[in-house]
Amino acid sequence: MAAGLRRALCPSWIPVSQSRLMTSSVMSAMTSELRSLRLLQEHPRVLHVQLHRPSKRNALDLHCWRELVQVFQEVSQDPECRAVVVSGAGSAFTAGIDLGELGSLLAALPAQDAARRAWALRRHILEFQESFSVMERCPKPVIAAVHGPCIGAGVDLISACDIRLCSQDASFQVKEVDMGLAADVGTLQRLPKIVGSQSLVNELAFTARVMRAPEALSCGLVSRVLPDKPALLEAALEVAAAIAARSPVAVQGTKVNLLHSRDRPVSEGLQHMATWNMAMLQTEDIPKSVQAALDKKGPEDVPFAKL
Repeated sequence: MAAGLRRALCPSWIPVSQSRLMTSSVMSAMTSELRSLRLLQEHPRVLHVQLHRPSKRNALDLHCWRELVQVFQEVSQDPECRAVVVSGAGSAFTAGIDLGELGSLLAALPAQDAARRAWALRRHILEFQESFSVMERCPKPVIAAVHGPCIGAGVDLISACDIRLCSQDASFQVKEVDMGLAADVGTLQRLPKIVGSQSLVNELAFTARVMRAPEALSCGLVSRVLPDKPALLEAALEVAAAIAARSPVAVQGTKVNLLHSRDRPVSEGLQHMATWNMAMLQTEDIPKSVQAALDKKGPEDVPFAKL
């Protein structure tokens, strides 16, 4: 990467509450209260969300599950933000769900009959699912930058992201069967749509074996493998900056329609696309983009309005 672009992407890390991104009082207050996430900004239109429990290998505690929902609900509405990078602090992306807190949650279920305990447990599962579904629904593209182990709920998390990059030392494990349960917050639903082999997904889910970075690349779980964590974060931020330079009307419309079409017939996806673009083709971003191309300029030179 050119030195100038590297400086643009990777200045010293600053809390979002001190940056131009997410300047509302509500977001600033929320940022100061986060306990398991850290919000960073290395580019004016890119938010970097870092899982930040390095002493616990970023195990997902109850604070983290709730804070992911808070952050991505705000990101979805923030016109300043155009792309998000998710990474992990320390030596691991995440060790998965915090087993101690999971045990406490199960122990705290109501001491009533099975139906009432099941109803309470279902509510908790749906809340956990929302922590990752909110990332998938966020109209801003989300890039997972995975280094070291990505275990259990970590695979659920990255499966809800739009782009996945990893470092050479990354490993992936659908760990739940080793814990006596079936994965219940997204892996079994999303991973088969990402990986090109149902047989491979079944093997990983049934055996909990570890998948290393080269295999993750070959099967399509990740789109790139970088030599180490610094190179990984640099690449993830470079991709995010490239996305942020494009028309937000075009980028967010692309994500919405990719997700809509993923689980529907081609004919229905085309109908939805036609309805979407009968409004969005009227954007001023199109003549701006065309003129920039004619003038031999890149999208980063076009002053696209906020969305």
